Amino acid sequence: MPASIHAIIPARYQSSRFKGKPLALIQGKPMIQHVVERAQASPVLAQVVVATDDERIARAVESFGGQWIMTRPDHDCGTDRLAEAAELLNIDDADVIVNIQGDQPLFAPEIVAQVAGPMLDDPDLPMATLIYKITRPEEITNPNHVKTVFDQQGRALYFSRSPIPFCRQDGEACPEYYRHLGFYAYRKKFLKIFVTLPMGQWERLEKLEQLRALEFGYTIRVILTEHDSIEVDTPGDIDKIEQMLLAQAGL
Repeated sequence: MPASIHAIIPARYQSSRFKGKPLALIQGKPMIQHVVERAQASPVLAQVVVATDDERIARAVESFGGQWIMTRPDHDCGTDRLAEAAELLNIDDADVIVNIQGDQPLFAPEIVAQVAGPMLDDPDLPMATLIYKITRPEEITNPNHVKTVFDQQGRALYFSRSPIPFCRQDGEACPEYYRHLGFYAYRKKFLKIFVTLPMGQWERLEKLEQLRALEFGYTIRVILTEHDSIEVDTPGDIDKIEQMLLAQAGL
């Protein structure tokens, strides 16, 4: 029996930069609704579930007919919330869980199949994620845009907030840089392992939890996508998102 693909969207109310971010209105709808509806547009998903720790978010999801599950409020990161939700939902160990960021309301539904596809092709692959070729030079040095390097088989070698690779040779043509988009696919059985691993030194330094998998020797397959995805980090980003939606609608 082939593995099923499940989307879980971690959504917490408390945020240091943007409290209540999942409920921020974008064209009259809460941001979490935009994310859920885009996930539901992917035909490969068996279910789409919001994992939250707040009744206000749960009520909002219920109001537009979405599915939610309540998780503990004391998780250190979204992956911990994802793992708890996967257990509560009784997802099979061989199934694939796609972590969809709740603050990316304009993502292309096609990327769900892109990030999950290698997991279906290789039942031993523990984890996969998406990358996007950087076209704006300012992103290369911006620490908020995570860069990655990978081997010839598409396996991640490292992720960093610094520009990697560093071009030391004077006059050398600039290399291509790739930005990590933050969408993950996990095998359920690996997700259970991942959250038991201690934080490694790379993760501690870079504040990037995917480095934990690499430091402990697990493979992360990277998939190059042609679809960029914009994050909402501050209230000021809402206007940008609305302008992009208007442009998409031709208004």
